[in-house]
Amino acid sequence: MNKLNKYWRIFATGSAFTLFGLGGILLTIIVFPVVNFIHRHDEYQRKYSARKVVHKTFKMFVNYMSFVGILSLEIENEEQLKEHKGKLVIANHPSLIDVVVLISIIENADCVVKAGLWKNPFLKGVVSNTGYINNEEDPDTFLKDCNKTFEEGNNLIVFPEGTRSSVGKPLTFKRGAANIAIRAEADIVPIILTVTPTTLTKELAWYQIPDKKFTVKLVVNPVLSTQKYREAGSVSNSVRELTRDLVEYYKEEFTTHE
Repeated sequence: MNKLNKYWRIFATGSAFTLFGLGGILLTIIVFPVVNFIHRHDEYQRKYSARKVVHKTFKMFVNYMSFVGILSLEIENEEQLKEHKGKLVIANHPSLIDVVVLISIIENADCVVKAGLWKNPFLKGVVSNTGYINNEEDPDTFLKDCNKTFEEGNNLIVFPEGTRSSVGKPLTFKRGAANIAIRAEADIVPIILTVTPTTLTKELAWYQIPDKKFTVKLVVNPVLSTQKYREAGSVSNSVRELTRDLVEYYKEEFTTHE
C-alpha cells in the first residue's frame, strides 16, 4: 500500500507540474491577450489585471496539489499580508514552489525574478505580461521599477538567498534585498518558510518525493522597519549591516520554529 501511495504521489506531482506548464501557455495565448485588449490604453490596469489572474491561477495550482494529496499548506498570521501595501516581502527559499505559494496568498504581489524566465517557454508570457522585475536590469532601471511598484501599493517578493537553499549548509543572503529596502525606503515583511519533509530542493529532482505528503508552512512575522539603517550613514554600509542582521534574524527564527 505504501508503494502504491508513493507511485500515486509521483504521478500526481507530475500531473501538477504538467498543468502548471500548460497553464502558463494558455494564459499567454488566450487570457493575457484579452486582458491587454480590454486595458489597451492603461498600462497600470493591464499589469494589475494580469497579476490578479496569476494570483488566482497559482491559488488553483496550490489547491490542486492539496486536493490530490501532495501537500498541506499552513499559514500563520495570513491576515497581516492583507493589511500591508508597498512593502518588501522576503522569505527563505527551501523549495521549488515557494514563489508560487507566496503569489497565491498575496493578491497585490510583484516579484523580482531571474532573467532566465524571460526565455522559459512556459513562463516568459507570464513574467512579461505581469511586469515582474528582471533581476538583471540596468541598476538604475531596476531601482526605478522597484520604487514604482511600491508607489503603486504592490508588495514586492524577494528571496534574499538568490536561489533555493542548500540543505545542511549555512544560511547566506545576498545584498539585493537589503539594497532595495535601503534605496527604495521600504520596510520589510519577513516570512519564515518551512517544508516538511524536505522536497523539491535544489539537490532533488521533482520525482524524488518524500514518503508522505509534505507540509508547506508559512509564518508571517511583524514588519521590520528599515528606518534606522537608512539613517545610519552610507548606503553601502547600511546595506551590509541590514543584510547581516537579516541573516541573524532568520537564524533565530529557525531556532524558534524547530
